[in-house]
Parts: sequence; C-alpha cells; structure tokens
Amino acid sequence: MTLADLFDGRSQLFVYHFMFGPGWEQGCPSCSYLADHFDGSAIHLAHRDTTLAVVSRAPLAEIEAFKKRMGWKFPWVSSFGSDFNFDYNVSFTKEEQASGKASYNFEPLPVPANPADSELPGLSAFYKDDSGQVFHTYSSYGRGPEEIIGTLMILDRAPKGRNEKSTMDFVRRHDEYEATPKLQARGQ
Repeated sequence: MTLADLFDGRSQLFVYHFMFGPGWEQGCPSCSYLADHFDGSAIHLAHRDTTLAVVSRAPLAEIEAFKKRMGWKFPWVSSFGSDFNFDYNVSFTKEEQASGKASYNFEPLPVPANPADSELPGLSAFYKDDSGQVFHTYSSYGRGPEEIIGTLMILDRAPKGRNEKSTMDFVRRHDEYEATPKLQARGQ
C-alpha cells in the first residue's frame, strides 16, 4: 500500500504512529490504551470524509497477531522495510541511537541506545486533493495525541483527575488489568 491508498477514498487521513517495533512481543501499553478508542470513532470519522489508520514498523504478521489478541478492527498497516516511520521521526536508526541524538517533536532529542526505545508515538494528518496529491498538514508527538483518548478527557473532569503518581502509570493493555470491575447498568 502507498500512503495515498490509506485514504480509502476519502480526502483526509489521520495516521497514528503506534509504538510496535520488529520483534516486539506486543505493542506499547500507552499506545494500546489509546488504540482502544479507535474502533468506535471510525464510522463517525468516515462520515466526515476522514480515515484513521495505524502504522507500526513491526512486520504485518506480528501486528495481526497482536491486533487479534486485542480484538481491534481499525486499519493497521506495517511500514516494515520502508522509511515511513523514520521520515516522520517516530522511529530511530541504530546510528541515531548510537550517537544519542535524533529529532522528535520538531527538536533534537537524546535517544537511549536501548532497542526498546527505538520507537516513539505520534499522530499525523494528511490531505489528498482532487488531483491525488498528498499533503502532510499536521503532526503531534509525545503527549500531544492524548486529547483523542476519551477516557483521559473524562478522568480530567473527575474529582480525583487522573490520580497518577507518574505519567500514565495506571495504564495497562485492556487484557492485563488485575481484575475487571463490575459494570452496573442503571435504569434497566
């Protein structure tokens, strides 16, 4: 697939750069938490001429296995073997890691040499005009994309807020929480 193919017949495209590198057993917990919010929004975005797709560097077979485990339906493609993630400064080469320097969030960033730190999250927007030309119109990195996490927006208005000791310390992949709290429906 090309970037233009990801638009799926629409003129607007959001790409979430999901931290899931080649050989990883599973995707990033925070990216997984964010991705839990995608399936419900897809129909609403489609009706606004917008497609949401997810891109990771892991090979497609690894992505598909994790996607099945998590029960997700959104479009998720692999950029394995391409420069896509490197072009948007969300993946880092061994050379960048060895030098300890890379560019992320539009500024220099020291990158640890740990292979697990070779990926970072981001959200990019694109527009395709009638001639088929694609324009990169927006990117947000680090904690920028968290505004699309509906759960956080609700917690930010709760009396105790996020109630976190450190950034996102409460986040788990949805199948890794210790126990499932009982959800009670009212008015039934």
